[in-house]
Amino acid sequence: MTAVSSNGEYSFTKPNRDSITLLTGLGVEDDVHAGVTVKHRSRVAQDPTQPNLRQVHLIHEELFAEVGTEGFKVLPGDLGENITTRGVDLLALPVGTLLRIGGEAVLEVTGLRNPCLQIDHFQNGLLKQVVGRDEAGNIIRKAGVMSIVREGGTVRPGDLIQAELPAGPHRPLDRV
Repeated sequence: MTAVSSNGEYSFTKPNRDSITLLTGLGVEDDVHAGVTVKHRSRVAQDPTQPNLRQVHLIHEELFAEVGTEGFKVLPGDLGENITTRGVDLLALPVGTLLRIGGEAVLEVTGLRNPCLQIDHFQNGLLKQVVGRDEAGNIIRKAGVMSIVREGGTVRPGDLIQAELPAGPHRPLDRV
């Protein structure tokens, strides 16, 4: 893990921190998106009683290098993620994968982040870099994964992340 970020106020980016505390069933302590029910404004407008499957957002640092080749400069926390990873193929994980972080925290991967137009407000044209289509015309989302906190704990940059796949058959990630 290369960075951890949180923000107690609604904004697109999240400042980097020395550590964040993950709270079981809630998300990141003092983060605007923490809670048992949905906190993202568009989802609250649809149904505020929906369970919050987006408690913790993880993004792979390799995406920053990829969009960098197209002239975009993205740093940890810039896309609103809580945890920036390196060396973990987040997008290939199936639903239900457990991510063990550091000595005590455990996240459960719930799905893909569904990027919105705010990404283009951050940097014009970036949305097309993180959402595309494959040869068959299927939508490919590359802006990280969402998760819920199964076991809380404090996590810091440099903590190891171990992925534990669920029992099969595996379900591929879809947007949440």
